[in-house]
Amino acid sequence: MSSIATSVTRADGFTPPSPGDFNLPPIGPDKTFEWLGQTHYLGVTKPMIQLVLVAGIVFVFFWMAARKRAMVPGKLQFVGEEAYGFVRNSMGRDIIGSQDFMKFVPYLFALFFFILVNNLLGSVPVFEFPTFSRIGLVYSLALMSWVVYNAVGIKKHGFVGYLKLMCVPAGVTPFMYPLLVPLEFMSNILVRPVTLALRLFANMFAGHMLLILFALGGQYLITEMAIQYAPVGILAWLLFIVISFLEILIQFLQAYVFVLLNAMYIQGSLADEH
Repeated sequence: MSSIATSVTRADGFTPPSPGDFNLPPIGPDKTFEWLGQTHYLGVTKPMIQLVLVAGIVFVFFWMAARKRAMVPGKLQFVGEEAYGFVRNSMGRDIIGSQDFMKFVPYLFALFFFILVNNLLGSVPVFEFPTFSRIGLVYSLALMSWVVYNAVGIKKHGFVGYLKLMCVPAGVTPFMYPLLVPLEFMSNILVRPVTLALRLFANMFAGHMLLILFALGGQYLITEMAIQYAPVGILAWLLFIVISFLEILIQFLQAYVFVLLNAMYIQGSLADEH
């Protein structure tokens, strides 16, 4: 795999994958600095290129699908319409509601396919690296989501009204407010973007780590160990194949869950009360 920097040799023994395998060096000129005992790079990296590339791919594909619209759609138009309908109906209309959902569909649609294609790059030869296994990139998406659903709520209810909606539980005696209001504020305002980001990051990171482990472990058992270990190495490679297919499913599900939660947060911000 192109993203695996770990070397496996007889002399050094098996070196298991580590988080350092996700710190890809920059492409082209770079600067380095030390922080928390690790070397960090300033420069254009592979995940950054993937972000730009995927944005272009998603835009061009759906522009081509919508360019020549017809009553009887061709194959490309049909795929584009089905993809749009999936996001529009299952994450827009069904979650946000029939009155307000259309204004948010372009955001949800772009967000879903941007995340999905970036996730799928972890299973595409040559790329073989899920973009959102880098936590900083995921926090950027979560911050954007945080701004969107809070801005929507403040616009509808006003700043004070929105804080009341998010932080003051309905049907609770005021005696409990000193205990519940800080908890609701932490949960609904501060913690949401963190959990939103960590869910996507952890799944992409852990899945790719497993793939590296089984790929390198199988190679080591077959090429570097005694012959009796070869069947175990072959089994590791078979598990690598099985996990690769499972990872594709997880890549889709994590894109779906991320956008679904965005729709739920927007719906909650628009609601009159919880």
